[in-house]
Amino acid sequence: MSAPDLTIPPARRRQDREPWTVERIIVHALLIVFVLLAIGPVLIVIINSLKTTPAIFGGPFDLPTAKTFSLEGYKRVFSRGNFIVNYRNSLIVTVTTILLTVVLSTLAAFALVEYRVRLASLLSGLFVLGIMLPIRLGTIPLIQMMLAWRLMDTLVALILVYTAMSIPIAVTLMVTYFRTVPTDLKEAARMDGASELRTFWIVLPLVRPGLAAVAALTMLPVWNDLWFPLILAPSRQNQTVTLGVQQFVGQFMNDYPALLAALTLGAVPLVLLFTLFSRQFISGLSKGYSK
Repeated sequence: MSAPDLTIPPARRRQDREPWTVERIIVHALLIVFVLLAIGPVLIVIINSLKTTPAIFGGPFDLPTAKTFSLEGYKRVFSRGNFIVNYRNSLIVTVTTILLTVVLSTLAAFALVEYRVRLASLLSGLFVLGIMLPIRLGTIPLIQMMLAWRLMDTLVALILVYTAMSIPIAVTLMVTYFRTVPTDLKEAARMDGASELRTFWIVLPLVRPGLAAVAALTMLPVWNDLWFPLILAPSRQNQTVTLGVQQFVGQFMNDYPALLAALTLGAVPLVLLFTLFSRQFISGLSKGYSK
């Protein structure tokens, strides 16, 4: 009788020994269906972006062949479109918003947990209220504000709006993480003479899953948003990727390879980032909302 492979984790060995019951088969079948429903449309768009127009209508679910394969759609997007500038604008807005949201929400959450002031409960309630109220209801006041500040049709206007939109849920999530940090650790740091800023840096590594979750939650709506780029930064030099893709819908109304290529280029960064950081994203959300 051979000895068990000790390199395999015990949980994995127990899972391998579990019988394939009817319930387990149904659960796996449902998961496969959900995966196909989620990934299927994305794969269809990518596949058809690599084919000619007759091949798209002749067999939308067929893989590209030697006769139907074509990169003309991507060439037309880069030759006629403004995708390099769109990508640059989206990266600037998204990365800056993530940095501001992570820094501000982390400092605010630490203060709400550590300092027992009279307004702490009121401030926490305002952040929760900010989650429930859709920011698009304030579009007219935001336009008036940006006009008064002379920030209309700039990337700064988008960054400010997106940061304000992301901070409430980020603070609420980070508060749950800071509450799990042992009080003894913070008190020991203070007794050793550490300042409040130094104490903050000591406990920060313990809430890294929350930082990853906040970054992911901030990135997705900012990169995919169409409303505020259309309202606050519609000019060609300030267009984001999502707004640039919408321009192709009208510009290439009958050029489906170019349209699908534009959609693919707009979705690829999110797919890659989520694939690379999906474990941290799911772990951060599950731990944060379960605490």
